[in-house]
Amino acid sequence: MKGQALVTLIFFMVFATTVTTAAVFVIATNSISGAKFQEGSIAYEIAQSGADNALVRLLRNPAYTGETLSVGSGSAIVSVTGTGTVGDPYIILSKGMNGYFVKQIQVTAQLVNSQMSVISQKEIF
Repeated sequence: MKGQALVTLIFFMVFATTVTTAAVFVIATNSISGAKFQEGSIAYEIAQSGADNALVRLLRNPAYTGETLSVGSGSAIVSVTGTGTVGDPYIILSKGMNGYFVKQIQVTAQLVNSQMSVISQKEIF
Protein backbone atom coordinates (compact mmCIF):
# COMPACT_ATOMS: atom_id res chain seq x y z
CA MET A 1 0.00 0.00 0.00
CA LYS A 2 2.83 2.40 0.74
CA GLY A 3 4.24 2.03 -2.78
CA GLN A 4 0.84 2.66 -4.33
CA ALA A 5 0.48 5.96 -2.43
CA LEU A 6 3.88 7.09 -3.71
CA VAL A 7 2.94 6.31 -7.33
CA THR A 8 -0.34 8.21 -6.91
CA LEU A 9 1.47 11.19 -5.38
CA ILE A 10 4.01 11.30 -8.22
CA PHE A 11 1.19 11.09 -10.80
CA PHE A 12 -0.66 14.04 -9.22
CA MET A 13 2.57 16.06 -8.94
CA VAL A 14 3.32 15.53 -12.65
CA PHE A 15 -0.26 16.45 -13.51
CA ALA A 16 -0.16 19.61 -11.34
CA THR A 17 3.20 20.64 -12.82
CA THR A 18 1.86 20.18 -16.36
CA VAL A 19 -1.27 22.23 -15.66
CA THR A 20 0.74 25.00 -13.99
CA THR A 21 3.22 25.15 -16.86
CA ALA A 22 0.39 25.36 -19.40
CA ALA A 23 -1.30 28.13 -17.43
CA VAL A 24 1.93 30.15 -17.23
CA PHE A 25 2.43 29.71 -21.00
CA VAL A 26 -1.12 30.93 -21.75
CA ILE A 27 -0.72 33.94 -19.46
CA ALA A 28 2.62 34.88 -21.06
CA THR A 29 1.20 34.52 -24.58
CA ASN A 30 -1.82 36.70 -23.74
CA SER A 31 0.39 39.32 -22.16
CA ILE A 32 2.64 39.53 -25.22
CA SER A 33 -0.28 39.68 -27.67
CA GLY A 34 -1.96 42.37 -25.56
CA ALA A 35 1.18 44.50 -25.63
CA LYS A 36 1.46 44.10 -29.41
CA PHE A 37 -2.19 45.06 -29.86
CA GLN A 38 -1.60 48.20 -27.79
CA GLU A 39 1.47 49.15 -29.86
CA GLY A 40 -0.54 48.69 -33.06
CA SER A 41 -3.35 50.83 -31.67
CA ILE A 42 -0.85 53.58 -30.83
CA ALA A 43 0.48 53.45 -34.41
CA TYR A 44 -3.11 53.83 -35.68
CA GLU A 45 -3.71 56.83 -33.42
CA ILE A 46 -0.47 58.41 -34.66
CA ALA A 47 -1.66 57.96 -38.26
CA GLN A 48 -5.02 59.51 -37.31
CA SER A 49 -3.22 62.48 -35.73
CA GLY A 50 -1.27 63.01 -38.94
CA ALA A 51 -4.46 62.95 -41.03
CA ASP A 52 -6.23 65.37 -38.68
CA ASN A 53 -3.24 67.70 -38.76
CA ALA A 54 -3.28 67.62 -42.57
CA LEU A 55 -6.95 68.62 -42.67
CA VAL A 56 -6.27 71.65 -40.46
CA ARG A 57 -3.19 72.62 -42.50
CA LEU A 58 -5.16 72.34 -45.76
CA LEU A 59 -7.78 74.74 -44.39
CA ARG A 60 -5.01 77.26 -43.64
CA ASN A 61 -2.99 76.60 -46.79
CA PRO A 62 -4.65 74.79 -49.73
CA ALA A 63 -1.19 74.23 -51.29
CA TYR A 64 -0.02 72.05 -48.33
CA THR A 65 1.57 68.81 -49.60
CA GLY A 66 2.57 67.00 -46.39
CA GLU A 67 5.32 66.60 -43.82
CA THR A 68 6.80 64.28 -41.21
CA LEU A 69 5.46 64.81 -37.70
CA SER A 70 6.80 63.63 -34.38
CA VAL A 71 3.84 62.34 -32.36
CA GLY A 72 4.52 60.99 -28.88
CA SER A 73 6.87 58.02 -29.14
CA GLY A 74 6.37 57.65 -32.90
CA SER A 75 6.06 59.62 -36.09
CA ALA A 76 3.58 60.25 -38.88
CA ILE A 77 4.53 60.71 -42.51
CA VAL A 78 1.79 62.68 -44.28
CA SER A 79 1.43 63.24 -48.02
CA VAL A 80 -1.34 65.16 -49.79
CA THR A 81 -2.30 65.02 -53.46
CA GLY A 82 -5.12 66.72 -55.34
CA THR A 83 -6.43 70.27 -55.46
CA GLY A 84 -9.41 69.86 -53.14
CA THR A 85 -12.00 70.75 -55.76
CA VAL A 86 -15.12 68.69 -56.48
CA GLY A 87 -13.51 66.89 -59.44
CA ASP A 88 -10.08 66.54 -57.82
CA PRO A 89 -10.44 65.98 -54.06
CA TYR A 90 -7.54 65.93 -51.64
CA ILE A 91 -6.14 62.47 -50.97
CA ILE A 92 -4.37 62.46 -47.61
CA LEU A 93 -2.18 59.46 -46.84
CA SER A 94 -0.92 59.32 -43.27
CA LYS A 95 1.48 56.58 -42.16
CA GLY A 96 1.79 56.22 -38.39
CA MET A 97 4.86 54.44 -37.05
CA ASN A 98 5.43 53.27 -33.49
CA GLY A 99 8.43 50.98 -33.11
CA TYR A 100 8.00 48.10 -35.54
CA PHE A 101 4.29 48.80 -36.03
CA VAL A 102 3.02 50.76 -39.04
CA LYS A 103 -0.60 51.76 -39.75
CA GLN A 104 -1.79 53.82 -42.72
CA ILE A 105 -4.93 55.92 -43.10
CA GLN A 106 -6.26 57.40 -46.32
CA VAL A 107 -8.63 60.36 -46.11
CA THR A 108 -10.45 61.83 -49.11
CA ALA A 109 -11.64 65.41 -48.59
CA GLN A 110 -12.65 68.44 -50.57
CA LEU A 111 -12.71 72.15 -49.89
CA VAL A 112 -15.93 73.89 -50.98
CA ASN A 113 -16.75 77.49 -50.01
CA SER A 114 -14.02 77.50 -47.32
CA GLN A 115 -15.49 74.38 -45.70
CA MET A 116 -13.57 71.12 -45.55
CA SER A 117 -15.71 68.03 -46.14
CA VAL A 118 -14.35 64.56 -45.47
CA ILE A 119 -15.71 62.24 -48.13
CA SER A 120 -14.17 59.02 -46.87
CA GLN A 121 -11.62 57.64 -44.46
CA LYS A 122 -10.18 54.13 -44.40
CA GLU A 123 -7.25 52.17 -43.09
CA ILE A 124 -4.88 50.95 -45.80
CA PHE A 125 -3.45 47.47 -45.25
